[in-house]
Amino acid sequence: MKVLQALQIREADAYTIENEPIVSIDLMERASQAFVNWFTQRFDNSNQVNIVCGTGNNGGDGLVIGRLLLQMEYKVQVWVIKVGSGATPDFLQNYQRLSGLIDIYEIQEPSMISDLQFSGIIIDAIFGSGLARPVTGLFAKVINKMNKSSTIRLAVDIASGLFSDQPTLDSTAISQVHYTVSFQVPKLAFFIPENDPYVGEWQVVDIGLSSEFIGNLKSSYSTLDQDYVFGLLTTRNKYSHKGNFGRALLISGSLGKMGATVLGSRACMRTGVGLLTIHAPRCGYPILQTAIPEAMVSLDENEHFISAPPVDLDLYQAIGVGPGIDTTPPVEAALKQLLDKYDRPMVVDADAINILGKNRELLKSLPSNSILTPHPKEFERISQKHNNSFEVLESLRDFAIQNKVIVVLKGAHTAIASPQGEIFFNTTGNPGMATGGSGDVLTGMITSLVAQGHKPLNAAKLGVYLHGLAGDLGAQSQGEEALMASDMVDHIAQAYTKIKETGSQN
Repeated sequence: MKVLQALQIREADAYTIENEPIVSIDLMERASQAFVNWFTQRFDNSNQVNIVCGTGNNGGDGLVIGRLLLQMEYKVQVWVIKVGSGATPDFLQNYQRLSGLIDIYEIQEPSMISDLQFSGIIIDAIFGSGLARPVTGLFAKVINKMNKSSTIRLAVDIASGLFSDQPTLDSTAISQVHYTVSFQVPKLAFFIPENDPYVGEWQVVDIGLSSEFIGNLKSSYSTLDQDYVFGLLTTRNKYSHKGNFGRALLISGSLGKMGATVLGSRACMRTGVGLLTIHAPRCGYPILQTAIPEAMVSLDENEHFISAPPVDLDLYQAIGVGPGIDTTPPVEAALKQLLDKYDRPMVVDADAINILGKNRELLKSLPSNSILTPHPKEFERISQKHNNSFEVLESLRDFAIQNKVIVVLKGAHTAIASPQGEIFFNTTGNPGMATGGSGDVLTGMITSLVAQGHKPLNAAKLGVYLHGLAGDLGAQSQGEEALMASDMVDHIAQAYTKIKETGSQN
């Protein structure tokens, strides 16, 4: 699904109105009905609903939502913040429709804010996605009053005061919500970590904007969903053998960090690689032969860390390097040798990324379309410091383009940047995955997919989505607090099954 800018969304509105054709007030009705359909599936009509509206089209949405909920016998109270004479025609018409059904309370000056008494649920319909300046004055005071409430709070399309396409520099007057119901497409602001208090759990509802027009719009950002990922899966031929599913090499481990190797290797095998070889220091031999009997082990000459890559690298369709290898000078030398000898895309993680950060000239030696999987601090080490997450996204795109690599920036919505400047946000995963070893599992999964013949960018997309889904399935059985990286490995098979079942139904 594309992530569009506020201007593009307005263009899609206008195109739909002109070409469906549909009048704007009926499109507002349709959007509000989509919100109500989502709302009523989660909150029954025993809840008091308080709707706070501005006088623009977002406020018009709020008025329609109030009317529709009244028809479904919800207890509804509507407040309108009136400042100046900027009411839109659709707002005014819906104001008339609703005022014949209930009293609408108007807030015209700060002294009236004390009359705002909330119980039940608050629906924020003050400002929409077109806002481009900080909220001040009476609006800011109302928003702050809403934020102090202990009730459940929801935003219509986007939280009031939150900019959709740029940093919101003044956070003193932004609606803090538990849920955001976004019309047609997600907003870029939803994927910014510092915006989490103003977004909460978000959901996109289809309001019937022209799919043809949206399909032709250009956007650097999109999301990964289950239907899209289903299309990346491949089928296995009846007469296939292990050689058909790739040979992978995982260079991993050091004294005290062989657990990273075990996790990455088990994930690589469980994701479907035909043959896996692990290159590890000698101290890891008994551990690996016991923990992963399905894999072969290539032993380094050094007892405690890796000092050189294996001799015959041409045997492998994919190489993953980095989990638990440490960053000592001999390991640095081994990574340099690897980059000199191997010219196919490889998966680079953890300590290997940290070595690149200390020796940035090595970035030029990365094979094109290699996949780097840093967490935010590791990415900073190979790029630069950033003031906010919008800057991080720009830096991520520039880094991928300049170095001709794929960068998987791990996080709540892991962002995958391509050498062509696209960024894909993942939609699976949960906070329970913030645990040691989770990244090692991801490295093994992506390495497996590359070895099986997936194009590197598709391997990154599929690996990240599968990884998050395995984490979600693990959390369902273990809970987020108890989730461990090994639980993710144990749920890879179930994640595959879920994607296939859902995709085959569509």
